[in-house]
Amino acid sequence: MGKFEIKKDKAGHFRFNLKAGNGQVILTSEGYNSKSACDNGIESVRKNSQDKSRFDRQVAKNGKPYFNLKASNGQVIGASQMYASAASMENGIKSVGKNAPGASVVEV
Repeated sequence: MGKFEIKKDKAGHFRFNLKAGNGQVILTSEGYNSKSACDNGIESVRKNSQDKSRFDRQVAKNGKPYFNLKASNGQVIGASQMYASAASMENGIKSVGKNAPGASVVEV
């Protein structure tokens, strides 16, 4: 089962990574000013990851595909890694949808 890991960065912002059951990071958040805002971001990922239209597929300047998960207001709530292929990116999207709803939350 997946998990959300919350960390405080050097600038004092809270960030989370959603990790799949195998420990691979499948989604990374923006920086939040408070832990409660970070917790709200996690709840937004849980909810929005179940709506396939919330995944915004992109191609980076280096040609590698990646995706952003967006809230209903269009704000990005999480970004993926760069993938080697569109097929592997689609697997990443499926993994977020599968892991996010029941993922535990841990602070590291």
